[in-house]
Amino acid sequence: MYDVKSLKAEEFISHEEIEETLAYADANKENIALIDNIIEKAKLRKGLSHREASVLLACEMEDKIQEIYELAEQIKKDFYGNRIVLFAPLYLSNYCINGCVYCPYHGKNKHIARKKLTQEDIVREVTALQDMGHKRLAIEAGEDPLNNPIEYILESIRTIYSIKHKNGAIRRVNVNIAATTVENYRKLKEAEIGTYILFQETYHKESYEKLHPTGPKHDYAYHTEAMDRAMEGGIDDVGLGVLFGLELYRYEFAGLLMHAEHLEAVHGVGPHTISVPRVKHADDIDPSAFDNGISDETFAKICALIRISVPYTGMIISTRESQAVREKVLPLGVSQISGGSKTSVGGYCEPEPEGERSEQFDVSDTRTLDEVVNWLMKLGYIPSFCTACYREGRTGDRFMSLCKSGQILNCCHPNALMTLKEYLEDYASAETRDIGRKLIDEELEKIPNEKVKKTAYEYIHDIAEGRRDFRF
Repeated sequence: MYDVKSLKAEEFISHEEIEETLAYADANKENIALIDNIIEKAKLRKGLSHREASVLLACEMEDKIQEIYELAEQIKKDFYGNRIVLFAPLYLSNYCINGCVYCPYHGKNKHIARKKLTQEDIVREVTALQDMGHKRLAIEAGEDPLNNPIEYILESIRTIYSIKHKNGAIRRVNVNIAATTVENYRKLKEAEIGTYILFQETYHKESYEKLHPTGPKHDYAYHTEAMDRAMEGGIDDVGLGVLFGLELYRYEFAGLLMHAEHLEAVHGVGPHTISVPRVKHADDIDPSAFDNGISDETFAKICALIRISVPYTGMIISTRESQAVREKVLPLGVSQISGGSKTSVGGYCEPEPEGERSEQFDVSDTRTLDEVVNWLMKLGYIPSFCTACYREGRTGDRFMSLCKSGQILNCCHPNALMTLKEYLEDYASAETRDIGRKLIDEELEKIPNEKVKKTAYEYIHDIAEGRRDFRF
């Protein structure tokens, strides 16, 4: 039944193929010759198949795991350098008609505060986010055709893009809403969204249907085939993800890579991003109720293997994870993190009243954006607020061809430095500004192309003089 090019969910994510893959991995997890061959293939920076990667995930030999970590770190540097892109989620509404048992927004939860931002609320929230320094948002909303129709989402996107406050502007809006129709994906494309993100939650169909007992999300095939409809609707940047802890992690890992292979085979464009959230405590959700949780060590191994298996993809770690965990996985492949996040509907402009909590999950990393930027620079990373590729039309196959060839580093590095300079001038604390200016001086000298370096120096000078929004 397995067919990577099929448009049917149960054929491109074949249960039988995953079971065979896991058996193959178990049979070969101590096959040193095979493992060495797979690692050598990964060094070519062309990626690995779900079956090859599953062998490495099953392998428990410490020396081989260390070799995988070192390779993941090098591939991350080769494709993305030392840049870390920053973003924030913006929850528009937590009205939802689904019955997902792991999410506090499920329809049967009668005590969580139900909220929906008006357009005036959005203006206040986005203004607050701009005052923090954010340039990139991921908007979130529950599935509710009455309260959150596509028209509401589109109007909200227009509002977000229209807000220009002081030197602030949101330059890219990524969208994380429920699976929808080709027509609605076309509307989202016309609204100039960045990436369309949809987490699969679990690729195990039987578990999926039990975890989503009611509501439109119960339809496994419709949900799993959403990215194909998004691509048909013209959205060429899509983001995958599973919620680790719901099902056995090796099953999910294989399914996730099979989905990436499917998109590449059918559309010529793999996932722009892959997210790896883990089940966390929320309003009426106890993560210990799900018995497939993974340790921090296993989580790190998964991150490293995603990086070497899908080397071109952006990898996202949200504030679900603590500072310590984020610090552990940053060098292993992560290229995007959130900062100063709120998972409530509202809360950026002013804190929610204690009796009106609307969070989707508890945030583990509660630091401010300035504290996160400061921390990243002290670790040797360039915090980036860049949205240039999206705004220059380098999306989909254009982005992937540049990324896969390594050429994207020629424009991303200076773009990151320029957006960091904007942040330092407009929003940073005195300490963060001092650290950042020294970092920019050091990193400008690393630009290999002398013409680009000269222009970048000029743009950095102009930003200090008050001009904004330069990009290569």
